[in-house]
Amino acid sequence: MARMKIMEPLLIAGDLVNKVDIDVNVRGGGFMGQAEAARIAISRGLVEFSGDVKLKEVFYEYDRTMIKGDHRRKEPKKYGGPGARAKKQKSYR
Repeated sequence: MARMKIMEPLLIAGDLVNKVDIDVNVRGGGFMGQAEAARIAISRGLVEFSGDVKLKEVFYEYDRTMIKGDHRRKEPKKYGGPGARAKKQKSYR
């Protein structure tokens, strides 16, 4: 699944892939996080190399996270409960 995620920008770009040599190094995170990072790097690199606004629009149309990463992160755990927002329940009966 991770390999398919990395290959998506290459399949969408078409013949442009034959003109470039791609080498991506990623560190940290899990294997799917690394796959997402490689996918973003490849798609941004292809857009920058080609200078084609149409290719950027095609990437945006297919999946917006190919050019812009997902900024959402896990909310940190707070004191007084088992999770970020969960608190101990109280019954008044």
